[in-house]
Amino acid sequence: MQASIHTSLRSGSLRGLAFKAAHSKHTVASAAKTSVIRDIHEKLSSKQCSSVEITQHYLDAISKTDATICSFITVDADQALAQARAVDAHIASQGTEGLHVLAGVPLAIKDNICTQGTRTTAGSQILRDYVPTFDATAVSKLRATGAVFLGKTNMDEFGMGSSTENSSYQPTRNPWDPERVPGGSSGGSAAAVAARECAAALGSDTGGSIRQPAHFCGIVGLKPTYGRVSRYGLISYASSLDVIGPMAHTVEDAALLLNAMGGGDAHDATSSGQPPVDFAAGLLPVESLQGGSRPLAGRRIGLVVETLGEGVAPEIEGAIRAAARHLESLGAVVEEVSLPTFGLGLPAYYVLALSEASSNLSRYDGVRYGARAPGAADLPSMFSRSRGDGLGGEVKRRILMGTYALSAGYYDAYYKRAQQVRTLVQQEMTAALSSYDALLTPTAPSPAYRLGEKSADPLAMYKGDLMTVNVNLAGLPAIVLPAGYMAAAGAAAAPEGGPQLPIGMQLIGRAFDEAGLLRLAHVYEQTAALPALAAPLAAA
Repeated sequence: MQASIHTSLRSGSLRGLAFKAAHSKHTVASAAKTSVIRDIHEKLSSKQCSSVEITQHYLDAISKTDATICSFITVDADQALAQARAVDAHIASQGTEGLHVLAGVPLAIKDNICTQGTRTTAGSQILRDYVPTFDATAVSKLRATGAVFLGKTNMDEFGMGSSTENSSYQPTRNPWDPERVPGGSSGGSAAAVAARECAAALGSDTGGSIRQPAHFCGIVGLKPTYGRVSRYGLISYASSLDVIGPMAHTVEDAALLLNAMGGGDAHDATSSGQPPVDFAAGLLPVESLQGGSRPLAGRRIGLVVETLGEGVAPEIEGAIRAAARHLESLGAVVEEVSLPTFGLGLPAYYVLALSEASSNLSRYDGVRYGARAPGAADLPSMFSRSRGDGLGGEVKRRILMGTYALSAGYYDAYYKRAQQVRTLVQQEMTAALSSYDALLTPTAPSPAYRLGEKSADPLAMYKGDLMTVNVNLAGLPAIVLPAGYMAAAGAAAAPEGGPQLPIGMQLIGRAFDEAGLLRLAHVYEQTAALPALAAPLAAA
């Protein structure tokens, strides 16, 4: 769908739902790097189409493709069309001057981010009937812009998983290959963007849950600095690690969403209160990046050696090294840098995240929160049955491990030591970023794997978070964007050669320097000589 929206928005053929792509199903024009949000805004501002038409198109795309992809838990067509009509009414009565760039833009929201009046389940049966009476702060800020909310996307239950197979509703499938996972826990949001079922989406990231699905699905995923975006209204997994962030087709789209969501919040004591920043305004004009310019002159980038080599698919390492060479061609200095504590982050992360989860999820007992099991004879059995029936296997496993780590006999050996390791990881990454503007790594050691391939081996799945969890431990911003493709079978593929899977590169920045990180990512995105591919199952 996104390719056809690009084509139709530029050609003015949106009316009558004339969304016909100018290219083949699999390959789209290089102009797909153009901001989808700005394309929609331009068409609305010029009155060449209405918000209702755009919204209905995306709803039709969901109806067409989501039976296969299963990106959504809840689609709220009535709300989306009502919001779109409100935008059209505003344009009709007040004109388009001052119309917010996000007004009328159809978005999807991960189902652990509260939305007033729309069911929010966190992918769990224990919250199957929960309809919030309030918006998360990030949602309320987007609602104030006039953005349109299509519905709530599928996820691993309470964010606990890396494949979206742990949803209690259904697994989501990857639009690049429906036999493969889209990543997790924000897999529904990533798949919805890649399948062109929305213009962009919100996800949450505790240990890589925005970035790893972005890598698996070939989109852009931004994990902001901890505190940049309020966590108020985000159903907690691990409160010291959780972050809300954008998932989009382009770096500029991610910047536009962050503009609207960021800032302090009286409801969230961990929000930073940083002054407003126009992240999109700092992006270099595309025309200035042509003709052999060196826009990254003076920038220094560290290639983290611990993320390459053994255990990383050769095609992924090759794509990351090719990205490093391209950054050098743009004037940046790229040097290998060693972070000796890098490998210690994964076990420390799981001790800390699971410990916090065991505390956060204790509230879901059928009394304070969550669905209550009927017919219990007494209070203990009601608690037991409500939690036993309402929580899935992976959630129970993580609660038990977290409770064990916090128990009196093991607190010092596990939780306290993990906090000490967290401090070391944070100090080492901060020190590296005092010498480099950004750190470059793969996002995951492999491309999207097959459904069921790792679900029976939790440790193997946990290891897939190796490249991403340290960023959360340190509270730093990071962005993932496409860096190449590889054949589904594992051999390097030509641009037109058979089924292919995306490869994402991760850029890690200094705390609260999303502006610099987005500028760097945008320059790469607009200049990298990558084939512009669309997922084969993307809506036409």
